[in-house]
Amino acid sequence: MIDGPYKLPKGWRWVRLGEVASRPQYGYTKSATLHPIGPKFVRITDITSGEIDWSKVPYCECDTKKLEKYRLYPGDVLFARSGSVGATILIKETPYDAVFASYLIRVRFRESVLSEFANLLLKAPVCQRQLIPQGAAQKNINARLIESILVPLPPMSEQQRIVAKVEMLMEQVREARRLRQKAVEDADRLWQSVLADTFPHPGTDLPSNWRWVRLVEIFEFQQGVSMSSKRRQGKNPKPFLRTRNIFWGKADISSIDEMDFTDEEIEKFRLQSGDLLVCEGGDVGKTAIWEEQLPLVLYQNHIHRLRPVNALIESRFFMYWMQTAYKVFQEYQGLESRTAIPNLSSSRLKQFVAPLPPLDVQRHVVAHLKATQEKIKTLKDSQAQFETELQRLEQSILDSAFKGEL
Repeated sequence: MIDGPYKLPKGWRWVRLGEVASRPQYGYTKSATLHPIGPKFVRITDITSGEIDWSKVPYCECDTKKLEKYRLYPGDVLFARSGSVGATILIKETPYDAVFASYLIRVRFRESVLSEFANLLLKAPVCQRQLIPQGAAQKNINARLIESILVPLPPMSEQQRIVAKVEMLMEQVREARRLRQKAVEDADRLWQSVLADTFPHPGTDLPSNWRWVRLVEIFEFQQGVSMSSKRRQGKNPKPFLRTRNIFWGKADISSIDEMDFTDEEIEKFRLQSGDLLVCEGGDVGKTAIWEEQLPLVLYQNHIHRLRPVNALIESRFFMYWMQTAYKVFQEYQGLESRTAIPNLSSSRLKQFVAPLPPLDVQRHVVAHLKATQEKIKTLKDSQAQFETELQRLEQSILDSAFKGEL
């Protein structure tokens, strides 16, 4: 009789996973390909969402002998060895011939364990704490660890009852999560609607004190400096922004690179508060305002810096306009953004047309949109917190289920 971390109900017992499952098997070492040259090739990234989307699973070359050795069957359970350590998935169906990759470990449970019960059990705190030990220096698992996991095992009839009860409760959680996601999507649609109602559609008539202008008329343009390995080894390293630091509406400096700049380059490329930053590549047209989060920051060549030509231009007004034009009106999606590597050239950006109202109107629009954005952010933050609570509820349900308290 094995003693476990807590007392079990009558008829239950503690067992090692190796006692009730086949010997863990490491997966197949091969390169994935999108070409259908063999069986589907399940990887860690294919199991972390909780359900396998077979349409997105790649293929691999695999001879008949290897296919038989690594073929997946309904009822198989896969463990992630590294990366998303602790992630597990039950193979419910195999609509294709499929094998599993080397960074996964397969286990097959014996007849004394219901596969659906095992699937829930492995996601419960009692197992997750053993798969991911607190303070573990090396975040990976192996076959020996899997075999040693201590699990509570009730009779088959109790396993069936627990599965039914947990599934009923989890369906309620899933419905709450669907409603939460709908609220987030509604908030996004609300923001799009506010932008559409705030700005005139390109080509329409403007109020008498507004006019259509090209961006080159109201901004000075300057692209940044090309990155290179030589610059990264220089003696005068300075922080600089990359396109990955630019998001719609904000510049994120939580992870920022450094490279070497000369004094002349620092003077030419340093950012000032109110500079409008537009991405040339990546998420083309992504636009943010530099808010002087750091005293000195420069930027790479895949970012356009737009600096107002005079004090009558409010950069934030045009930041919101760019987002509206791209995301709502889809006005700026030209041929250049449809190439194999999407990009937004300086010459094309300069010719973008935008509405120019008086400065007081620009500021009024900015204040209105900023206030609206804050309200929407509060709503989305509350939904994110709700998701955290749902995750805690899921763990609480599973914890109770495998203590015999449901």
